Amino acid sequence: MEKYDFNDRFILNLDTPEALRTHDLHVWYGNNEAIKGVDLQFEKNKITSLIGASGSGKSTYLRSLNRMNDGISGTKVTGEIIYKEVDINAPAVDVYEMRKHIGMVFQRPNPFSKSIYENITFALKRHGIKDKKLLAEIVETTLKQAALWDQVKDNLHQSALALSGGQQQRLCIARAIAMKPDILLLDEPASALDPISTSKVEETLVQLKEDYTVIIVTHNMQQAARISDYTAFFYSGQVIEYDLTANIFTQPQKKATNDYVSGHFG
Repeated sequence: MEKYDFNDRFILNLDTPEALRTHDLHVWYGNNEAIKGVDLQFEKNKITSLIGASGSGKSTYLRSLNRMNDGISGTKVTGEIIYKEVDINAPAVDVYEMRKHIGMVFQRPNPFSKSIYENITFALKRHGIKDKKLLAEIVETTLKQAALWDQVKDNLHQSALALSGGQQQRLCIARAIAMKPDILLLDEPASALDPISTSKVEETLVQLKEDYTVIIVTHNMQQAARISDYTAFFYSGQVIEYDLTANIFTQPQKKATNDYVSGHFG
């Protein structure tokens, strides 16, 4: 594969309201530096896609944004992750409290082996919400936001494991937004789904940006082009180019970006 100049980068500076930003973010797995000083800003109520070849660091970076890398042995994360002007990478930050504001949906659907209703109410009850009417309202609202309500409203006490893969993933999105986070992180949420389910998840995410800031890792170029407002191209632990999605896919400024989106590597 061709070698690219890491000093030759284009990173868009936003002058719009931001939901989150990182400054000089590094992630080490032991002696391996997986993320090498990434500075990015994420605009509120927009979808940002993180793209790049396998091993480029995009998922590692995403997981850092709500400190999912913390529990991995030998991992060290340095630099700043600024949310509401607080560095949430600081040791004193309550990680569990922070994750109420920055939710996450993983690559493979992982519903609890409980009913559809209990999947959504479990965390709410753990946080002290006991009012049955309020819980029922949240279940309905979040399932509607995840475009799942009409399919499951008559079977809320059925096991979530009986749902199709696409329905399970939308249930996981509903579960994540039940806590009313500001930011929703998704790590290749449609990679295990068929095209019809993928399309429904994409429609859900586009609707959700009215209320949430969405940051998504995707290996699917067409998906990034279809749903995201901004795109960051990762290569070997660095962001080579970050711009409006339309620019990334039609007139990228860097050769590495152009080679990747045109299929020359990856």
